[in-house]
Amino acid sequence: MSWIEKLYQTYENNPGNIANPNDAVPLLPLFHSTQNAQLHVVLDSEGNLVDASVVTKDDAPTIIPATEGSAGRAGAKIAPHALFDTLQYVAGDYLEYGGNPNKKKNESGFEPYIQALQGWVENSGNRKLQSVFTYLKKGHLIKDLIEKTVLVAGNNGMLAEEWTEPTDAPPIFKVIKQSNKKGQFEAFVRFSVEIPGDNPSELWKDSKLRESWGSYYATLQSKSDLCMVTGEMTNVASNHPKNIRYPGDGAKLVSSNDTEGFTYLGRFTTDAEACCIGIEVTQKAHSALRWLIERQGRRDGDQAVVAWAVSGAEVPDPQADTFSFLFGREQASTPPKTGYTAQEVGAALSKKIAGYAAKLKSADEVLVFGLDSATPGRMAISYYRELTGSEFLERIEAWHTGCCWQQYFGKDRVFYGAPAPRDIAETAFGTWREGKMYVDEKLRRATVERLLPCIVDGALIPRDLMESCVRRASSRNGIENWGWEKALGIACALFRYHHKERSYSMALDRELRSRDYLYGRLLALAEHLEERALYVGGEKRSTSAEKLMQRFADRPYSTWRILETGLTPYKVRLNSRRRGFLNAVQQEIDSVCVLFETDNFTSDKRLSGEFLLGYHCQRAALKPVVGQDAPDEADETINSED
Repeated sequence: MSWIEKLYQTYENNPGNIANPNDAVPLLPLFHSTQNAQLHVVLDSEGNLVDASVVTKDDAPTIIPATEGSAGRAGAKIAPHALFDTLQYVAGDYLEYGGNPNKKKNESGFEPYIQALQGWVENSGNRKLQSVFTYLKKGHLIKDLIEKTVLVAGNNGMLAEEWTEPTDAPPIFKVIKQSNKKGQFEAFVRFSVEIPGDNPSELWKDSKLRESWGSYYATLQSKSDLCMVTGEMTNVASNHPKNIRYPGDGAKLVSSNDTEGFTYLGRFTTDAEACCIGIEVTQKAHSALRWLIERQGRRDGDQAVVAWAVSGAEVPDPQADTFSFLFGREQASTPPKTGYTAQEVGAALSKKIAGYAAKLKSADEVLVFGLDSATPGRMAISYYRELTGSEFLERIEAWHTGCCWQQYFGKDRVFYGAPAPRDIAETAFGTWREGKMYVDEKLRRATVERLLPCIVDGALIPRDLMESCVRRASSRNGIENWGWEKALGIACALFRYHHKERSYSMALDRELRSRDYLYGRLLALAEHLEERALYVGGEKRSTSAEKLMQRFADRPYSTWRILETGLTPYKVRLNSRRRGFLNAVQQEIDSVCVLFETDNFTSDKRLSGEFLLGYHCQRAALKPVVGQDAPDEADETINSED
């Protein structure tokens, strides 16, 4: 139960963020929830209708007072919210206008709603609340909204299910469609009461009304027991909140309402014997989790991952690639300039980590939380870690420096660092289609879960995942060049991280005599030579090295003989026009070949991902220095550019 205790503490440590209007999903006041409203009803102090309108999509999120039962209601269960609710509850003439014919059990919740509201009105004595109660008790809300042309009646006088006229649809049908509702019957209503000198008129923004509801609802609790989180006797929850990952999310982390199944029967007599949580604890903990996911978490379908400090200090996102970590998710980058090195990125990382460390104390508790659900009603904690602030920052820095390679995510996003788990999943298991990499959502989420221990715990990259990325980068066919470059950088980073003990350098290591590394260098040199010959001849096509890269990885010796033989006509062309360049490349090829042991060179054994490191490093060494003037035909440098 430590996770719910940490979330409860997080809520208690952030009182200034409660109901913050700047948050897309605010930290909710106690016994409150959020809903998207579609209708806004304005009343005066005497309970008379002043105006009514349709709420736009951008203004729809509304903080509403809610009961334990209403916050977790589902299906046909009648459980009214305390004040704002759908027409089924707030409209006394709901059934008179047809109700919702799409429901199997078409019934009104007005009576339990108005009775509950009356109890709150009598307890609080609030004038605004009294105005809403006075108006709704008259029982003609839908009639008034039709007269105000906010709701639309059909030819039979009932609420129209859809708009069938050729003219433009009324606003209510547009927002209902945006909210993924069916018909006007499910429209959610919120209220304003205009009383001179009593601001704000919007009841969902009134802090006094929120406090009034919290105090009143606490008096209605009668079920007391030992809270297993705080260890105190308190009012305990029998129904826990939902809408955790996003509005409309019906999956729950804690649920014990299955009295007829086998959720707890056979182990316990009652649900309270299995787990007993205080109502305030569960409300605050779930509100904190909902707020954290929206504020600093990442969602991918039903999967949500969030890292946070219980103290409220800012922490880095463990799923960000190095560029996003250093510069933010939305900031554009520029291509690397002269002197841009991995060492510079390392220095920038150290400064960034130091900035977090200045706010996050070494002993502060940091949690990494992963959520996922296999069914619409139940949610599971798929990943959970508790670390100190210093441990978390050390592991984040170790990931970005250890799983580091030059990444090419497009012309404007070239950087040295670690890729994001999502990009790794797409490279390992994706299918290139229409200029983009597509991957099954379940497979991507499962891959992200497998990578979290590598980032947070320092575990090795799973071998099958690394090998999948290597296979992807070994084949350039059927994929655009930028997509292949991205796959190559990711594969090199993963292979380097998986073999930490080898301490691979990101610069060309001319002393490394590994067979796979040397064969990678040969492939890059053959490609470079043919590219120059094609350029000189005015041809634009792929080189043989690019086409045969996959075959080269599987059978390097026999494929190298094919490549070397195929270079003969290109050598003839270069000999007449770029003799200095040809000699320089040939000398480099010879210097690589003499580093092989004879048996290793003539072996056709499949190459490991190490050949990609040699290929990438040799290719990078062959590139001209940025800013170097274009050479003339007599230039003999191996990395000259025409």
